Amino acid sequence: MDVGFVGLGAMGTAMVQSLLRNGHRVTVWNRTPEKAQPLAELGAAIAQTPADAARAGVVITMVADDAALQSVLEGEHGLLGALPSGGLHISMSTISVALSDRLTTTHADRGQGFVSAPVFGRPPAAQAGKLFVVSAGEPQAVARATPLFEAMGQRLFTVGETPSAANLVKLCGNFMILSTVESLSEAMALAAKGGVEKKALLEVLTGTIFGAPVFSIYGELIVEERFRPAGFAAPLALKDLRLVGEAADALGAPMDVLDVVRSHLSQVIEQEGADIDCSALSKAVERNAGL
Repeated sequence: MDVGFVGLGAMGTAMVQSLLRNGHRVTVWNRTPEKAQPLAELGAAIAQTPADAARAGVVITMVADDAALQSVLEGEHGLLGALPSGGLHISMSTISVALSDRLTTTHADRGQGFVSAPVFGRPPAAQAGKLFVVSAGEPQAVARATPLFEAMGQRLFTVGETPSAANLVKLCGNFMILSTVESLSEAMALAAKGGVEKKALLEVLTGTIFGAPVFSIYGELIVEERFRPAGFAAPLALKDLRLVGEAADALGAPMDVLDVVRSHLSQVIEQEGADIDCSALSKAVERNAGL
């Protein structure tokens, strides 16, 4: 399939590699052009603007936030004006429910399809083509996008015909990830103060009833203090929690844990820098515990 791809961070680059391995013809664009060159050596074409990428008729966006997505959609060189009638925009970024709803209307007014399909998985999963894809949109549009999802992921979940449903699921999932990091950090701080090593506690937890990947992946990062390079950068995690809060406020759903996790993420960014992984919020918990 001919597809454009906009956004070549660690995740986007790995996703393009999966598409190329599976025989798709990919045209890529990134705000910093040098990130596209290694993909050109693998067979990708390089677009000069987001509009050039959109002319493939199907375009995937994988960018940092709402503002970044709007910047590549709009303007003289934006993909919105270049995507043909009948074309398809697949947004795989973690964006707000509100923006997803606006884009659904905007694309429909232009005769274009729109599917939201955020993913679960860190960069190593993306490199292996083992992401979990959560999609929502009109069934015909989701079906059109499915070969691309199959190239990038190990399983596809379709959660409805309203695209923003996928964004809400993604935000719920990221809230759960970060809440798990918080609970692991607090448990490890308690154990450490009682003389139990973090590694020993993690072995017990993951070897009994806490064997899910989220505990082992993030638990190992905390135990080994392997916070750089960031797989899920703390500022992006903080952005996601802000979006969770906005969705919760709009829907009238209280989320008491949210403020605690957000506070610790803010602390660790201030103390450790913006290039730190979200799992480093454990450092804030440890400091508050006097460790």
